[in-house]
Amino acid sequence: MLRQRVLTAALLIPLVVFGILYLDNRVFASLFAAVILVGAFEMARLANLEGLATIAVFVLAVAGLLWLTWWSLRAPHLVIVLWGMAIWWLATTVALLARRRELRRVHQPRPSVLLLGSLVLVTAWVSIVRLHAAPAEGPVWVLCLFLLIWVADSGAYFAGRAFGNAKLSPFVSPGKTWAGAAGAMAGALVFAGLLWFSGIGSSASLAGLLLLCLLVTAVSIGGDLWESRLKREAGVKDSGSLLPGHGGVLDRIASLLAAAPVFALGFGLIGGGL
Repeated sequence: MLRQRVLTAALLIPLVVFGILYLDNRVFASLFAAVILVGAFEMARLANLEGLATIAVFVLAVAGLLWLTWWSLRAPHLVIVLWGMAIWWLATTVALLARRRELRRVHQPRPSVLLLGSLVLVTAWVSIVRLHAAPAEGPVWVLCLFLLIWVADSGAYFAGRAFGNAKLSPFVSPGKTWAGAAGAMAGALVFAGLLWFSGIGSSASLAGLLLLCLLVTAVSIGGDLWESRLKREAGVKDSGSLLPGHGGVLDRIASLLAAAPVFALGFGLIGGGL
């Protein structure tokens, strides 16, 4: 399993980095939209939709929302949406960490998951695409977001394996530990410091970058927990099987879906502009 994870990551990471830094914003938006639509397909299955035609309708609806968002959502309205999603993700993270009741298997279709899932997918997409188009080194900041998530995930993995005993949210995701969360936060602090000393984050104070990276990492953990809840209620281990060793697309981008609106909002607050 670990070997498969490493091989898949070794293939994907250079492609992701190249796409972020060198693709035109429209091309980048289109390719990322394709990833989001695969995520929508998996989200429909987690919501217990049955039949390829029914799932296709949901995926097409998400595609239509992406198209409408691209053409109609302007900066002032985008900031309002980002604030709303950031507050929702913070509240969801706290609620999932505090949950102390067993999750039950749900067999019937779940419209609430479809509604929330489409909102999560579309806002993450527009956050990253608009950040990528930002005049102040937008692609570099998008790469910083991805790197932050990767560093936090690595910190959580190694700290969890070395020191993990106390469960972070035992009824939602038994594999996650408080030690892993601490490792993720430590990785975020180191990354924020490197970002500031490198000069990339020079428009912000060191304290501002530290706070932003900590908040983004916290909600990224919430994104993982939210997807874990959906999977446990759907009775599946992974959202899909597209990525060997990693599961589905949602399994790989769950933390990014939560982190993106918070990071994009923070980028605007420190003077980047969207």
